Amino acid sequence: MADKILDTKGQACPLPILMAKKAMKDVPKGGTLEVLATDPGSVADFAAFCKATGNALIESENNGGVYRFLIKHTA
Repeated sequence: MADKILDTKGQACPLPILMAKKAMKDVPKGGTLEVLATDPGSVADFAAFCKATGNALIESENNGGVYRFLIKHTA
């Protein structure tokens, strides 16, 4: 279970990333943020976000057009 869940469904780039950046401030170091999105571009966006911020993308999956990302706060 994630420490925080962020629902960005219906939002287009760059809003899911901006919302995740803000939400990550509420996740303790070592904790996880689960993000739900519907923007197909979010797959590449969250991979780049994690690489740029130093956080770890633990899981990435597509469930019928809803993308789910599990990010570990390591930075």
